[in-house]
Amino acid sequence: MHNTLPACRAAADTLAAATPEKIDNALIAVADAVEAAADEIIAANAADCETMDSSASSCGRLRLDRSRIADIVSAIRQIAALPSPVGVELASAKRPNGMLIRRISVPFGIIGVIFEDRPDVAFDAFALCFKAGSACVLNPEHEATHTVEKAVEVIRRGLLAQGFAPECIAMLDGGHDATLELLRARGTVDLIIPRGSRRLIDFVRDNARVPVIETGAGVCHTFFHAAGDIATGRDIIYNAKTRRVDACNALDCLLVDRPRLTDLPALCYRLSEKNVTIYADNEAFHALEGAYPLLEKATEDHYEHEWLDYKLTVRVVDGIDEAIEHIARHGSHHSECIITENRPAAEQFLRRVDAACVYSNVSTAFTDGAQFGFGAEMGISTQKLHARGPIGLSGLCTYKFLITGAGQIRP
Repeated sequence: MHNTLPACRAAADTLAAATPEKIDNALIAVADAVEAAADEIIAANAADCETMDSSASSCGRLRLDRSRIADIVSAIRQIAALPSPVGVELASAKRPNGMLIRRISVPFGIIGVIFEDRPDVAFDAFALCFKAGSACVLNPEHEATHTVEKAVEVIRRGLLAQGFAPECIAMLDGGHDATLELLRARGTVDLIIPRGSRRLIDFVRDNARVPVIETGAGVCHTFFHAAGDIATGRDIIYNAKTRRVDACNALDCLLVDRPRLTDLPALCYRLSEKNVTIYADNEAFHALEGAYPLLEKATEDHYEHEWLDYKLTVRVVDGIDEAIEHIARHGSHHSECIITENRPAAEQFLRRVDAACVYSNVSTAFTDGAQFGFGAEMGISTQKLHARGPIGLSGLCTYKFLITGAGQIRP
C-alpha cells in the first residue's frame, strides 16, 4: 500500500495531462490486449470459481466465459468512442468588471473501487476512470482475487504499449486491513466507490475518511395502483423481476393496492415460468393460495431484503399514501415504480418518492447508464451529493473554476 498509492498518484498526474486522443488509443490497446488474453483470463477465473459453492447466486456473477469477455472488450471499445468528459465547460459568466469565470470539468485523480464477486467490474472501473482522466485502485474481495490480478496484468500490457505508466491501474488485496487503509487514505485517494451488497456499502460509509459515492444496494419496489392496467402491470412485474435477478435494479417487493387484490394472481402468474418464489403478507397469501405454486408467508425482514434471486415479496397496501410510506421505510433510494392509468396519482408518486430513479409505467430494469444514454456507468448512486442515479463519465469528474481578466483588482 505504501508504495502503491504514491506510484498511482504520479501516474494520475501524468494521465491528467494526456490528450483525449492518447487516452482513447490506450483504451483500444487495452481492449485488444484483453481480447488476446481471453484464455489467460478464463484460466485465472476458473481458479476463483473452484473455491465457490456452485449453487450460490454469486457464482454466476463471478464466472467469466468467452461471451462475457467479448462483452467486456466491446464495452471498453465503446467507452473509448465516447466524448471525453474532461475539459468540458459546464458554465460561464462574465462579471460586470469584465472578469470571465468558467466552470470546467477535471479529473478526480485517484479513484478507489471496492467490490465483491464480479470481476468484470475491474475492467469497467478501469476503463471509466481512465477515460475520465483518473488512476484506478481496485480492492476486490477475496472471491475474485485471481481474476482481478490477471485483469490488472493484461490491462497494463495495453497501457505500456501506448506509453502510459502501468500504475494507472493498481490492485490491493481484499483483506480487511488493506481495505481500511484505502478508506483512510485521505489526501492520497480522492474518491471511493463501493460496488456490492448493502453490507459492503455500509462498511465503506461507516469507515471512510475519503469522500464516498454510495452505489446501490437496490431494494426496488413496484406499486400496482387501483387504476393500474393488468396487462401493463403483468409485463412490467415479470420484466423487472426476471430479466436479471442479480442486478441491483431488479424488483424485490410488489405493493398491491387493496381494491386490486383479486387481480394479484393475474399479475403474478407468469413469474412461475421462472420459478419465482413469492413471500406474501396474509392478504396476498390468501389471494394467491391455490393460484400460485411457489408461495410462502412473508416476515417483516423480507421487506428490506435485496433478493438478487428468483424471489419476490408481496404486500397489500391501502392506497398511494401507504405505498409511499412503505417505500420510505423499507426502500434504499434506488429505483421505484408505480403502475397506474391515473395521471394525478402517477405525478404524485413521481414527486413524493425519494429515490434516484422513479418510474411511472416503466420497468425498473431501465436503471442503467447505457439505457439512459450515458454510454456506460460505474454504478447506481443512491445518495444526493455529487452524483445520483447511473454514474456516467461526467459523474467521475469534478470541476474547477477558471477566472481570466485584464488586471482586475478587488476594491
